[in-house]
Amino acid sequence: MKQIFIERREKLIRIAVRNEERLQECFIEKITKEPYFGDIYKGVIKNIVPAIKCAFIDIGYEKNCYMYLDKKFNNLKFKKNQEILVEVLKESTGEKGPKVTNAITIPGRYVVLETLNKNLSFSKKIYNNEFKEYIKKYIQMPDELGVMIRTNAQKVSIDIINKEIKNLYETYKCITKEFNYSSKLKLIYRGQDIISKVLRDVLDEYTETIIVDNEKDYEFINDFLKFSEDVNCLVKLHKNRKTLFNYYGIEKEILELRNKKVYLKNGANIVIEKTEGMYVIDVNSAQNIKESSIKDTALSTNIEAALEIGRQIKLRNLSGIIIIDFIDMDNVDDKRKIVEILTESFKEDKNKTVIYPFTELNLVQIARRQKGKSILEYIEEQCECCGGTGKQLSFLFLTNLIKNEIFEKCYELNTKDIYIEVSNVYKENIMSDVYKFIQDIGCLDKSIYVNFVNNLDYFKVEPLIFSKQIEKMQKFKIFG
Repeated sequence: MKQIFIERREKLIRIAVRNEERLQECFIEKITKEPYFGDIYKGVIKNIVPAIKCAFIDIGYEKNCYMYLDKKFNNLKFKKNQEILVEVLKESTGEKGPKVTNAITIPGRYVVLETLNKNLSFSKKIYNNEFKEYIKKYIQMPDELGVMIRTNAQKVSIDIINKEIKNLYETYKCITKEFNYSSKLKLIYRGQDIISKVLRDVLDEYTETIIVDNEKDYEFINDFLKFSEDVNCLVKLHKNRKTLFNYYGIEKEILELRNKKVYLKNGANIVIEKTEGMYVIDVNSAQNIKESSIKDTALSTNIEAALEIGRQIKLRNLSGIIIIDFIDMDNVDDKRKIVEILTESFKEDKNKTVIYPFTELNLVQIARRQKGKSILEYIEEQCECCGGTGKQLSFLFLTNLIKNEIFEKCYELNTKDIYIEVSNVYKENIMSDVYKFIQDIGCLDKSIYVNFVNNLDYFKVEPLIFSKQIEKMQKFKIFG
């Protein structure tokens, strides 16, 4: 059965989804004022570059957004200085501003309202023609908007579907009203936060429990479930002093995502690398020597790898172009089987994913639509010591881990003096605002000693119990 874990911190919301005790998906959102996927802004077109069919739009953010111009989006007649309503498709990365579109959508759990057409359409995963005819007969369509029926709609009554359409339409009218009567460039509609998105897209009839550590989230989810006929799950409030992710062992599983190499049960492994333009996944037989022939070894390795690759892509939220180098196989049926396994693994994926057949070089190509950042973009950051060519654990993520470790080792002892060893690459982060660091690790009532060490991968936390220990560590004292 499926379990959903939701951990809220001051600057971070993290959601983990487990299925049959294995981590399947992980969602992270930093609480900032940056434009997020699904946000709707009032903007003004600052420049149009015909050579690249692109418009650059000011939405009041520090970077201009960019929008591709295409006949299918009905945006070829836009002019410079024209005010426009846009929806964020892709968050800002590096020097690049957010990617936006004028094709506004208002998504719900059962339907999506669309502004570029007035048609009724259905998810490609809906094959039941009787259901389609039933919806066409009884649906209550808004006058100026299109409606796309989502797969979840098959599990609820038409009354629930029409009620959601009515609610979403009211939201749309509020958006257009604010756009028309506001003179400022600004955020008009915050695309639902990550919790709402997970409840909308991930929650299903197989979900057994949702575990949260925040009372407001607990109440919000219970209210949401009252209007969701297709699910029946238990919501639990985590009250243990240990953080939610630490208590259930999820923290360790997330840290393992930093590893490029993933080991498979049969002794084989896969290696996931990121290049400038794509992800490359290499499959290796390694210690898989159980089969009696090279052909059988290749097939068994590739089957096991295909199963894990589907999981890793969703878990790490990899997107764009993904190239998989499987072990060479000549049999056409074997190749077809591998593609079928990959296809099945993305069956419930809400990101549009296209899997192409084997090339002549035994490569499989996957194109996956981007929704948000990859997990590593949240837990890693550029390493300044190597000129930005390497990665290190993000400082925000590190402070959470240190806080967890302090609780593990020092809470029961009621220790007042705590020694921390941490890589010297974080020295400026800590020493530039010591009070903030101490506050973030929950130690304002303690004395903290920090030793900055070269070439330390993570960190070390030790309670100082004896007076000789405390005296010896005085040179490292930064607080208390």
